[in-house]
Amino acid sequence: MSIDPAIFPRLDELENAAMRREPLKVAVAYPCSGDSLAAVCEASSRGMIEPILVGPRGRIEACATAIRANLSGLTLIDAPDDPTAASHAAVALVSKGEAMALMKGSQHTDELLGAVVSRDADLRTNRRMSHCFWFDLPTYHKPLIITDAVVNIVPSLKEKIDILTNAIDLAHCLGVERPKVALLSSAETVNMNIQSSMDAATLSRMADRGQITGAVVDGPLAFDNAISSKSARTKGILSEVAGDPDILLVPSLDVGNILYKSFVYIGRGECAGLILGAKVPVILTSRADSQRARVASCALARLAAQYTRSN
Repeated sequence: MSIDPAIFPRLDELENAAMRREPLKVAVAYPCSGDSLAAVCEASSRGMIEPILVGPRGRIEACATAIRANLSGLTLIDAPDDPTAASHAAVALVSKGEAMALMKGSQHTDELLGAVVSRDADLRTNRRMSHCFWFDLPTYHKPLIITDAVVNIVPSLKEKIDILTNAIDLAHCLGVERPKVALLSSAETVNMNIQSSMDAATLSRMADRGQITGAVVDGPLAFDNAISSKSARTKGILSEVAGDPDILLVPSLDVGNILYKSFVYIGRGECAGLILGAKVPVILTSRADSQRARVASCALARLAAQYTRSN
């Protein structure tokens, strides 16, 4: 779906904020489709990133010819025509400090992440990696982060702590000093038969006790009373988060994926996506995402990389 950029002043603000930060050198793994290469060229032409294209030279050049893109001035490192091999080659550049972020091209997500988590890459931290979508929705009053709709399928309570911490850090790097986090479940009350409600109650209590910091955390909350203060009042819920969350933590990848696609295809939202928890941000979007979403993801990575270096 093509959306008029004028509808999204907040998306413009995200990109403008990124342009005020230091340039970001990005290793782009296997950009061998028109969509992925066009987004890289657009982000490069706007000065958003300094890309290093990693993949089969002939195929990348043929793709550039097909979409009428000019690769002059861009660094291209020849790699085997194999998504896994190209992913490992791009990750190696990041590991050596020759790039400060990694970007997915046209390979499958697991092919790229397999290279990121490999022992030789040395990109893992003591946190579990997770994905955040930053959304600009015309029907919501501020940007909204959803996590995790891409990486963690059915995260445990321990894994949710890392997922939540990654999202809070992202909110901080975007200038939200005290983000409000809604922990989603199918109901707003604790039910011993619904694990997501039990996990949400535990995470909320951990935040109350200072074990999770930097945010206001509340849950379990059902989606309606998380996003609507009117719905929360109707159900008698008193919450600083209800109706005003900055972050939605979903109970599973299924829920997050459906919510993300609903926001795009029905809510007319635009988004940016990153994997966090590694030593550098990983720019990862869906093959169906718009070019604007891909460029916005580069902007988000530029902000996140600057924040990581300064903290």
